[in-house]
Order: sequence, then structure tokens, then C-alpha cells
Amino acid sequence: MVLVNIKIVNCILLIATQYKYMESIKSFLEYELINAGNFSIRVYTIVTVLIIVLITKLVLYLIKKALDISRKNKLNKGAHSALLQIIKYIIWVISIGLILETIGIKVTVLVAGSAALLVGIGLGLQQTFNDIISGVILLSEKSIKIDDVLEIDGDVVRIQSIGLRTSKALNTDEISIIIPNSLITTNKVINWSHQTRKTRFRIEVGVAYGSDVDLVIRVLEESALEHPDISNQALIEARLVNFGNSSLDFQVLFFSKNIFRISKVKSDIRRIISRKFIEEGICIPFPQMDVHFKPNTPIIIEKENRTD
Repeated sequence: MVLVNIKIVNCILLIATQYKYMESIKSFLEYELINAGNFSIRVYTIVTVLIIVLITKLVLYLIKKALDISRKNKLNKGAHSALLQIIKYIIWVISIGLILETIGIKVTVLVAGSAALLVGIGLGLQQTFNDIISGVILLSEKSIKIDDVLEIDGDVVRIQSIGLRTSKALNTDEISIIIPNSLITTNKVINWSHQTRKTRFRIEVGVAYGSDVDLVIRVLEESALEHPDISNQALIEARLVNFGNSSLDFQVLFFSKNIFRISKVKSDIRRIISRKFIEEGICIPFPQMDVHFKPNTPIIIEKENRTD
């Protein structure tokens, strides 16, 4: 009986101790850090904000893992990145709203009270908002994806990442370029990777009048055939396209998967064409212009006889 009483006493003491600790924790959490009129921030407010941030990061981590699994099965790299970016922005907007509510700032009242200010900011940041809307379009429409090769304003670039306001790309000189999203959505952009991973290109060259046309066509097709980066070798085709002012104008058309480095491929093929033209005695003419001078027409000037 005495032993039972001792156990009961120990339990009471333990509960009292825990209660004392709980009271200490409660008083610590309710400690006021900032007090300005009706606005105050306590320790538990900071703790709640940290918990919201941690939960947000955990949710994003789990979603990323789920999308990584889906990517292995169905999604490609571009669709995976676009969907992840959209989900990330939505979740962070919700989290920021919860944080503001936790601090004591009413989001609805804040938006309604700052309507005029938001209009002024909107006018000042019109281009920025245009880029953001363009980023949402790119991420949701998925017409441009990661690793796509684009031609924008004459520059060939490979897309590395698509953000909400800007996209990051790499040009053929290995220079990183930051592109405003509105530049992609509003301008004419050639997507070399949109339909297929191989694209047809052409090289133009002129030869002197009097050259053997069949020989020139055969040399052009053989020159393209020698390059290892040419796809669909059966589709290599050379054409006589025009009778120019100084030359017979030809084109050689070929397919290649090396879209991003196509300038080097074309340079290599031009070198092969130049070598074979020299071997076959085919001449690439200089631009010529014939100038004809007409002889001066005699001008008869009649003089009036005047009597002094």
C-alpha cells in the first residue's frame, strides 16, 4: 500500500513538473517581441511563420519527387520543368498569404486599400508585368521547352531555363543570355526543335557560266555526303535555282540533327565544296558588271548673226 502511494505521488510530481514546463513554454511563446498600437508580434507568430515555410518546402519537395517519377514515365524535361514552376509559384503565393494573415495583416484589406497604389505601380512596371504574363503563357502553353533551339532576332540559342519573368539561354559562343519572356511571345521566333530533332538546311553557291551543270550537282551532293553530321543521306539534293547576273546559282539541301552547331557544319561543307571545285576545275566567278559608254552626240549651236 505504501508502494502504491509512492507511485501516485511520483506521478503527481511528474505531472506538476510537466505542467510547469508547459507553463514556461507557453509564457515563452506568448512573449511579445514587437508592439505598435494594435499590431504586435509574439514568439509564437515567428514560430508559426517558420512552420509554414518548412511545410511549404516539404510540399514542394514531395511534388518535385512525384514529378520526377512521372517524368521517367510520361513527361519530358520541358513539360516537367514548366509544371514544376507553375506549381511552385502557386504554392508560394498561398504561403505568403498565410504568413501575412499570421502576422496580422489582412490580405483582402491590404489589396483593397492599396488599389490606387497598385495602379501606379502597374503603370510603372508595365513591361515587367508583360514579361510575367508572358512567362505564365510559356510555362502553361509549353510551346517553348527546355533544350529547345530557337532563332530570335537572328541569334541561335538553346533554352536552359524558363522563369516567370525571364528565360536563360546559351548562344553558339557559349555565352549565357537573359531573354525577357515578352520577347519570345511577341516576336517572330523560329523553334528548330518544335517538330523534329532534325531540320533541313541549305548552302548556296554560284559557278561560272559554261560550267557542266550535272557535274556541279554531283559535286555538291558528294560534298554534303562526306560530312558525318548529315542525316537522311538519301534526301541530299542539289538544285540549279537561278541564272544570276554573274553566275549559275545552285543550292544543296541536306538534313542535320546538329541544329545548334549548324554554322560549323555548313562551314565544313563549304570547305569540301571549295576543294572539290578546285579538283574538278569548276570556277566560282567574281561579280561582274559590264559598263557601256555611248559616244557623245554632236551638239549644233546656232549663232545668230547680229549686225552692229
